[in-house]
Amino acid sequence: MRHFDQIDPKLRKHLFYRQPRRFDRHDDPALLAVALGATLYSPATRPALADDIAKAARRGVTSMVVCLEDAIADADLTAAEANAVAQLRLLHGRVRDGGPGGEAPLLFVRVRAAEQIGDLAARLGPALEMITGFVLPKFTAATGGAFLETLERTVERSGRRLLAMPVIESREAVFVESRVEMLQDVARLLAKHRELVLAVRLGATDLSAAFGLRRPPDLTIYDIRQVADVIADVVNILGRADGTGHIVTGPVWEYFSAGERMFKPQLRQSPFERQQAAPLRQRLISTELDGLIREVHLDKANGLTGKTVIHPSHVAAVHALSVVTHEEYLDAADVLGVTGGGAMASAYANKMNEAKPHRAWAERLMTRAQVFGVAAEGVTFVELLEAAESR
Repeated sequence: MRHFDQIDPKLRKHLFYRQPRRFDRHDDPALLAVALGATLYSPATRPALADDIAKAARRGVTSMVVCLEDAIADADLTAAEANAVAQLRLLHGRVRDGGPGGEAPLLFVRVRAAEQIGDLAARLGPALEMITGFVLPKFTAATGGAFLETLERTVERSGRRLLAMPVIESREAVFVESRVEMLQDVARLLAKHRELVLAVRLGATDLSAAFGLRRPPDLTIYDIRQVADVIADVVNILGRADGTGHIVTGPVWEYFSAGERMFKPQLRQSPFERQQAAPLRQRLISTELDGLIREVHLDKANGLTGKTVIHPSHVAAVHALSVVTHEEYLDAADVLGVTGGGAMASAYANKMNEAKPHRAWAERLMTRAQVFGVAAEGVTFVELLEAAESR
């Protein structure tokens, strides 16, 4: 698969200075973690789940989670498991035969308990090759060991690479008196199983619920100070750029239609007017996507990569914002082209690039450039989003 593959090749050639590269579930996990992009969650009870997955892939979705946890009522769990197995086996047959409806993004299953991993793997049989890994909820050092050990045994039995995405969302992660110790314990546990860990996810809904809170659509998660503090500590302990850290993904955006607004829209008019895209701006505002766009900007500024989403309409915005700008690319190339340190003016003559302190940033940015591409000079987020939405 490839980001923006749904766009006409001629338009894609105009939009990109460097085209996004293709990738699949067999690629290096360090690359896949960045390539996840907007990860779409879907309840396992969807009656036409295989069709939904194929449709999402055609719309540009490159990673998807089939959820057996909070999205499923307790009484529906058995039926949800059976449906997930049946639908994934159906999708596997379509992919194997190369027929209609055989498209699939990177697929993960969010389980409730460790024993579900082995059970689902056995029930899927050959269709297990459709699964890139499992999402591990309410992850702590106390509960996480069983998940990772079960996953390790499943990998050994099946002979297939399966990766883990633990979710930081427990109350121990929220409450200030337990958070740092809990995250340090998690860091040690993940270090023991590093080859299994694709990325660390943030469960903002559960983190907010610990205080009886829910983020309104006209605020970002960073305006909810209790949760913002958790994000900062998770990145601090689990997301370091010194080789010990992991990719940490952005928390869920859960709105897809507008209610009554209290604050002004969060998108300036001028970038859209320059591209004669005023209707696009109005559409983004009317569906609360201006809030998502602002939050993704803040995610990136705070060291997060990708985003959890619950509606296909969110995907294009997240991916358009993930494209490396021409200016960023030249800055990173300058930084990486220098040995021994030193400082230099940027190619755009608007900032100072320093070879040593900016090196880790430049290395991460170049990985993102591989999978999301580099925008052509003068191409903006507005053009990228308009093209990605036009499918």
